[in-house]
Amino acid sequence: MSQPVVHEKLPVPPGRSGCPINRTIELLGDRWSLIVLRDIMFSGNTHFRELLTGSLEGIASNILADRLAKLVAAGLLTRDDDPTHRQKVEYHLAEPAIQLVPVLAQLGAWGAHWLDTAPELTIRAELLAAGGPPLWERFMTELRATHLDRAPSPADGVLAELTAAYEALAE
Repeated sequence: MSQPVVHEKLPVPPGRSGCPINRTIELLGDRWSLIVLRDIMFSGNTHFRELLTGSLEGIASNILADRLAKLVAAGLLTRDDDPTHRQKVEYHLAEPAIQLVPVLAQLGAWGAHWLDTAPELTIRAELLAAGGPPLWERFMTELRATHLDRAPSPADGVLAELTAAYEALAE
């Protein structure tokens, strides 16, 4: 019989309880953390200025800086020097953030079903829901290549498909 895989736990302070739902909400349940992860995941933006100007919700620069620092400290993002510009840094998804794809897909599907949403902003959630776990796995594999291995995003990948669907409705 094989042994279960043991993963290193994220470096976050102890919570109010040991309940996994509570611990997750304490880490990700503020107004901006999931939005910052969503923006990095679905926009391909990795620089502070891109994330600031690309935010549909209009995140303030001090809040963005705080959330990026929090997500790096928690092990959800990495902060790396940008090889093309010595005064810039890049933020990349770490494996625990990549594994949030199914959670974000389910949140998006729930919101698309129960809330009044904009069609161009809903299409990605609908496509992820329709594709289910096989599409989520493909997307996570693509994100690993892009964020962990630093490979360019494929022109025919899941992100490209989701972006094309969004752009078709946003016109």
